[in-house]
Amino acid sequence: MTSVEPIVPEFQEGEAVVLAKGTYQGTTGTFLHLRNDPNWADIEESDGGIWSHPVAWLDHSERPAAQ
Repeated sequence: MTSVEPIVPEFQEGEAVVLAKGTYQGTTGTFLHLRNDPNWADIEESDGGIWSHPVAWLDHSERPAAQ
């Protein structure tokens, strides 16, 4: 059975994250905010680009967030 419940985010704005799953696994960035669909989030990647990724692919990063 597929759940229609949104994923409850455990990330805070400005927190360092890493893509733990997906095509760009290992990409680091800074969590910006959830999208209108709460299963997706915008992150600022280390190259300065802002991209949307599924929240389920994100994990906390060991590195400090960029300031």
